[in-house]
Amino acid sequence: MLTPPAYPGLEAAYLDLLAHVTAGFEHRIAPRGNAAREVIGVAFRLPDPRQRLPYLAARKANPVFHFAEALWYLAGRCDLEMIGYYAPSMAASSRDGVTIEGSAYGHTLFTPAPGDDRSPFDRVLELLRRERDSKRGFLPVFAARELAIDDNPDVACLAGLHLLPRDGYLHMVCSMRANDLDGGLLSDVFSFTMIQEYAAVQLGLRLGSYTHYIGSAHVNDRDTERVNRVLAEAATRAAPQDFPFPSMPASTGPKTIARLLEHEQALRTDAVQYTAADIADLGVDPYWQQVLLLFEVYRQIQHEHTDRVGPDVLGALWPGLRWLAGRKWPACAHEQGDR
Repeated sequence: MLTPPAYPGLEAAYLDLLAHVTAGFEHRIAPRGNAAREVIGVAFRLPDPRQRLPYLAARKANPVFHFAEALWYLAGRCDLEMIGYYAPSMAASSRDGVTIEGSAYGHTLFTPAPGDDRSPFDRVLELLRRERDSKRGFLPVFAARELAIDDNPDVACLAGLHLLPRDGYLHMVCSMRANDLDGGLLSDVFSFTMIQEYAAVQLGLRLGSYTHYIGSAHVNDRDTERVNRVLAEAATRAAPQDFPFPSMPASTGPKTIARLLEHEQALRTDAVQYTAADIADLGVDPYWQQVLLLFEVYRQIQHEHTDRVGPDVLGALWPGLRWLAGRKWPACAHEQGDR
């Protein structure tokens, strides 16, 4: 088979890659002291990129961080202040304690270069509107100049994204120089497929397939215990959880992202506290209301240190997001069916 293997969702691809690299690794590596097992050159395809979340109790995927990172990218930001609230460990990737460089993929994609009035993303969309069968819609991220910085703590893992409109669908190919399969893979695919769907909405196209290529696919030794638990759960459960992910609204655009981040900042700084009814009255599409509900869940956990998140907020979440929240945070595990 010359095309990459296809999977119904990210979870199935994630499990296969974990099992493959854990049992059939090609190399033992330890760059910068990080011991890992590695396979060189792997790929997979998601015919339905919306199925971008894994529902595995042992993995405890964090839907709050996933949406926050996707919005951080879409807004073209590189500040540690926002993303560090959801992932404090990212401070280790900042050289100045204020900004992120290599991993701020959205800043590279969505921010105009000096002297330009359009971002690389906007330039590619302009090209694809003119030439629907173009092969040139490539968005590079990794730059060789990153290697010239001594002791750079944050070299981009993403080489680039390739947008390919074909027959009314927008397909995307992602090229990674490296992927930590237990950690980075999940957040990367979530965010990149959100960028793909956002691009499809801007172009008025249906969402096509997502293909993910990895140069160095690796599992870090420090994650071995969790990886074994995840694989054991997958092998012994009766059936996978089934929570279909809905479509991004056709009305989504830069103003949508800006408005969501205004609410995100207010919640992150504890300037507002929302009930589910408050969020329903904000004039935000129900799809994006789910993100604000998640941010309110996280606000209650971080600022109120509650042992029981408001049942109205949890009850308004889509079942899949509620399932994930209930396994990530004990304060969210009190909803019926989430014990």
